[in-house]
Amino acid sequence: MKGSFFLGNGRFEVREKEIPALGAHDVLIRNMAAGVCGTDVHIYHGEEGSAAVTPPVILGHEYAGLVEAVGSEVTAVAAGDHVTVDPNMYCGQCPNCRAGKKQLCERMVAVGVNFDGGFAEHSVVPEGQCFKLAPNLPYEVGAMAEPIACCLHGIDLAEIRPGQRVLVIGGGAIGLIMAQLARLSGAASVVVSEPIEMRRKIAVQVGADGVIDPIHEDVRGRFQELTGRDGAEVVIECVGKPVAVKQAVEAAAPGAMLMLFSVPSVGATYELPLFDIFKKELTIRGSMVNPDTHARAVALLNAGRLQIEPLITHRFPLTEVEGAIKMQMSAESIKVLVKPWGDIK
Repeated sequence: MKGSFFLGNGRFEVREKEIPALGAHDVLIRNMAAGVCGTDVHIYHGEEGSAAVTPPVILGHEYAGLVEAVGSEVTAVAAGDHVTVDPNMYCGQCPNCRAGKKQLCERMVAVGVNFDGGFAEHSVVPEGQCFKLAPNLPYEVGAMAEPIACCLHGIDLAEIRPGQRVLVIGGGAIGLIMAQLARLSGAASVVVSEPIEMRRKIAVQVGADGVIDPIHEDVRGRFQELTGRDGAEVVIECVGKPVAVKQAVEAAAPGAMLMLFSVPSVGATYELPLFDIFKKELTIRGSMVNPDTHARAVALLNAGRLQIEPLITHRFPLTEVEGAIKMQMSAESIKVLVKPWGDIK
């Protein structure tokens, strides 16, 4: 099989590799579509992913494919099934795992981060990481199950109540998934703040009640114009930049929940306005990966409850993974996919 190996220092190389022998509980997947994640961008720049990365390794932890073969004791899936992969694996023994917080596992590892993943023609993963997709669901859409699962964990922590007004800061793929999940959670109105016009248009297409251009408009003032509410009761930040966190704090209504969902650069800081947090009685939360939410993400996709195809803007072959990562960093894209077998949906 061919795989695009990350060699470190921003370098990739397509190499031939023997398909690993299947263990009794392993599944061989023909990788059909793999998303480029912000985590891949961080790894490309030499930063840590959800776990430390040791090159050479095949990245790609958001992907879907076709089961080609299974180990002798596999019962969860069978050859011919369409599946998505939950990449994250936990030790089950550390204090966090034992406390029911496995997303904070001290020894968490992930397919496509620590083990070869989706940027290859095939992958071998434990059956417990595989979730069945509806056979008529496009692989490209199925590849988005992992980011949707992560968003679901953030949505759970945001504790949106029916009738609340929600502001999503950032109209990339994550922000546009969050906006849709906020509506499904019962938000009375969902507004997306995003400087790029193309993304604002897609935000409206997938159900946002209003959009804000934070470069040319006052975010809080425009939010009030759109919703009649002076400040959002829930703010979900999906950018990862200090300026976005500043906007989130400023746009939060008294008593609001601030979900800082994005993956910032290591060492990124923001000076908290402590009196504002005190006076508004704000709650600030982070969110880490997707503990026990992957099945729910697949259920939403299989039921057609989310608009995913409008978010997919670019596709690259296996030979151009570096180009795919650079495009994901660009203002031209929303979601970029790598297609190891060509443009098969």
